[in-house]
Amino acid sequence: MSTLLLNTLTGKTSAGSIVVTGEGGSTTTNLQQGVAKCWADYSGAGTTYNDSFNTSSSTDNGTGDYTIAIGNDMGSANFSISANCLNSSTQNTDCYVKAMAAGTVQTQIRTGDSGSSTDKQTFVSVHGDLA
Repeated sequence: MSTLLLNTLTGKTSAGSIVVTGEGGSTTTNLQQGVAKCWADYSGAGTTYNDSFNTSSSTDNGTGDYTIAIGNDMGSANFSISANCLNSSTQNTDCYVKAMAAGTVQTQIRTGDSGSSTDKQTFVSVHGDLA
């Protein structure tokens, strides 16, 4: 068995673009486009990350309302976000994206039939093009 040790992968025709052959060998995907550009596991209380990648700070805007600052901004406000939260109660809990800009993602957590705001551990993943 061989081991390949690298610090950098560079595309042959475009430095930041590497094509990977998918399962079955008949399709390809661009590795750069498929990698999350930012993600966070946010504590849900205060401004603490349990873990994160490409985040610079966070803001607690009030109960259940968090803003995550992206360390290296996205190219525009047109990117994809997946957001979810840990629900340890029997009530329905909804996590949704409240606002987004090239450098921030704001989420809102609501629980129960009343839709009241609540603090919950939140998970956010951002995909798209960096600036």
